[in-house]
Amino acid sequence: MPATALKLAADNPPNATQRIADFLEHFSMEATRLAASDIEALKSALPQGTKVFLTAIPGKPQDEQIEAAVRLRAAGLEPVPHVAARSNESRSALDEVLARMSKEAGVRRALVIAGDCDRPKGPFASAIELIESGLLQRNGISEVGIAGYPEGHPRIAQDVLDRALVAKSEAAEQTGLAVHVVTQFAFDASTITTWLMRLRDLGIEHPVRIGMAGPTSLSTLLRYAQRCGVRASAQGLMRQAGLVKHLLGTSAPDGIIRPLAETAANGRLGRVAAHFFSFGGAAATARWVRAAAAGRIVLDRTDGFSVTPP
Repeated sequence: MPATALKLAADNPPNATQRIADFLEHFSMEATRLAASDIEALKSALPQGTKVFLTAIPGKPQDEQIEAAVRLRAAGLEPVPHVAARSNESRSALDEVLARMSKEAGVRRALVIAGDCDRPKGPFASAIELIESGLLQRNGISEVGIAGYPEGHPRIAQDVLDRALVAKSEAAEQTGLAVHVVTQFAFDASTITTWLMRLRDLGIEHPVRIGMAGPTSLSTLLRYAQRCGVRASAQGLMRQAGLVKHLLGTSAPDGIIRPLAETAANGRLGRVAAHFFSFGGAAATARWVRAAAAGRIVLDRTDGFSVTPP
């Protein structure tokens, strides 16, 4: 046995390492504006069939999103585009985009969100209106993702978020769509666990993809957190065990993954999977997750772990 393998076996309790691997088995990723070279790198770094969510950027041509979806499908990966309700200028325009995604990229799943526009550009003001429109089903979409916010939303009260999540879930089911929940990225495992338990208490038993930031610099992480309205500060991030290895280095989500993997192993969280936001680069995120899922890790004395080179 190679020396590296011997060290990993000695340092890691086998059950803990396996629970982390199990938690990461069906991970997905989220990426923005993937170039052809990025997708080629993902083809080498990701297991075939991995779901790659494609963000919808306000003001950017939807052709970019469609082209990225086509390339992902050709690379053996599954594109899951964001569909932002408020960005669509007309019902017919959305119908055309969905038809292209279905025909050209074989899209069968989509994450339906209201979007970042303050005012709707067309007939859809909310995700639930888009779900109820019938356009998704008409164009071969059989499953929708709906958004969840474990750390809350900067402009929406928690009880309003809860009611909206239940309403969207019921609307999707009533129109024949399968449902999964995709959460905004968060930084605290206990907060995520509490939110998940409340979700199950609300009667929502759908699979949940738990959002977390992939490896990136602390400054990049804080910038995205502020942009997305996630509660975070440099001091708060530093308190998260294992999240930030050192102030000027790279942050990683191991301090979230390890406790969530332990809790998920007993079935209390229902059907869950990890969902990575690739702020530090899609290929770098993919390589880190695959190494962790393969057990190439060394557990630390707190709640985290370090990924080791092959």
